[in-house]
Amino acid sequence: MELHFNAAVLEALLKNRSYKELRDALAELNEVDIAEFLETLPPEEAVLAFRTLPKGPAAEVFAELEPETQQHIVTAATDAELAAILEDLFVDDAVDFLEDMPASVVKRILKNATPETRGLINQFLHYPPDSAGSIMTAEFTDLHPDMTVGEALSHIRRTGEDRETVYTCYVVGPRRRLLGVVTVRSLLLAKDELLVRDLMEPDVISVPTTADQEEAVRLLGRYNFLSLPVVDGEGRLVGIVTVDDAVDVMEQEATEDFEKMAAMTPSERPYLKTGVFELAKHRILWLLVLMISGMLTGGILGHYEAAFAALPMLVTFIPMLTDTGGNAGSQSSTLIIRGLAVNELSLRDLPKVLWKELRVSLLVGVVLSAVNFVRLALTYPGNELIALTVAITMLFTVMLAKTIGGALPLLAKALHMDPAIMASPLITTIVDAASLVIYFSVAQALLPI
Repeated sequence: MELHFNAAVLEALLKNRSYKELRDALAELNEVDIAEFLETLPPEEAVLAFRTLPKGPAAEVFAELEPETQQHIVTAATDAELAAILEDLFVDDAVDFLEDMPASVVKRILKNATPETRGLINQFLHYPPDSAGSIMTAEFTDLHPDMTVGEALSHIRRTGEDRETVYTCYVVGPRRRLLGVVTVRSLLLAKDELLVRDLMEPDVISVPTTADQEEAVRLLGRYNFLSLPVVDGEGRLVGIVTVDDAVDVMEQEATEDFEKMAAMTPSERPYLKTGVFELAKHRILWLLVLMISGMLTGGILGHYEAAFAALPMLVTFIPMLTDTGGNAGSQSSTLIIRGLAVNELSLRDLPKVLWKELRVSLLVGVVLSAVNFVRLALTYPGNELIALTVAITMLFTVMLAKTIGGALPLLAKALHMDPAIMASPLITTIVDAASLVIYFSVAQALLPI
C-alpha cells in the first residue's frame, strides 16, 4: 500500500505515547489517509490511534476502515464511544458496517443506538442484498413545494450539516411522495420570494428500493447525477443513492467480474486478509468443473488415436490450434461481457453480434490460415496437404471460437446468469474440444489415414 504521508513519524508518536501530538498530526490528514494508516498498524495500536481522533472525524475514518479493523475498534469501545460513532455515521455506512459484523456485535451496536437510528438501520437491513434500498442513505435534503426560496435556503443551512449531500434537493408532498427536484444552484440564483414549486423539475428519474444496485449506478452514470432518489412501491421518497455509493458498487461489481472471468468464486475480502483454505475453496469448484470438462478433449484424442499412429506429425500442431482458438474466443467474449456490463449491448443485439463476429472471424481466420500454410509449406517441404489441413482447421476454428465467444455471454444473460462466467477458461475448454473435432475431420478427408 502506497501511503501519502510519513507513517514512520506517526508510528513513532504512537509508540512514545505522544497522543496529543499524534492527534494534531492526524488532524492534518484526510480521513481516507488516516484509515490507511490505521490499517497498517497491529489491532491494539490501531484502536489506540483511533481513540485519539475527535468525535466528528472519527466516524468518517471508521466508515473507511476494513471490517476486521472496525470489529477490533467496536470490541474495544465503551458503550458511550460506540453510541457516539454510530450516531455520527451516515445510515448507509452504518448498514454496510453492520452487514459484515457477527450477530453478537450487531446486537450490541443496535442496543446502543437511538430508537430513530435503530429503526432506520433495521429498515435498511431488510432490503434485498445488492438492491438500491440496501445502498441508499436516508440523510438527504427535502423541501416542500410551498416553501419560498428564502425559506428553502434557511432550511438547507439549518439541516445541511447532517445531510450526505445538499447539492440536489428533493421536493416532497403529502405522505412524502416525490414531486420534483431542485438544485441549490437554482435556489441561489432565484429571487427569495419565488416558490420552490416554480423552480423544481417535476419529471424526476428515480429507482424503486428493490431495483438492482447496478441499475441505480447505471442511471447515475447515464444522466451524470450526483445523487439518485429511491422510492418505495407507493412513490414515497425513502432515500438517495450518491456518487460515492456508486463508486463502491462499481468497484465491487468489477472485482466480482474479474474473479468470475478467471474461473473463481467471488470473495468479498481483500486478498491478503483471506485465509488459505477460503482462497482454495473459491478456486477449486471451477477448477474441478473445467478439469472434468477438459476430459472431453482427452476423449476426442483417444478416439482419433489411429490418426496419430498413421501420421504422428499431426500431434505437433494441436497446441497451436487449440491455443489460437481459445485466444480468439476470449477476445470476443471479453468485448461482449464488457458491452453488457456498460449497457452497450442487450439480448436483442444477438443477431447483430453473431453477424459481426462471423465477418471479423472470417477476416482474421483467412490471415492466420494463409500465414500458417506458407510457414508449414516452407518448414515441411513435401507436406503441403498437412499444411492445408492445418490452414483449413485454423480458419474454421477461429470462426467457431469467435462466434461462440460472442454468443455465450448473451445466452448467459438470457438465462439470468452472470455473463462473466462465460469468459476465457470456459470458452477455451469448449473451443479446444471443437477444434480437435474439426482438425481430425479435415485430416481424414484430405490425408491418407
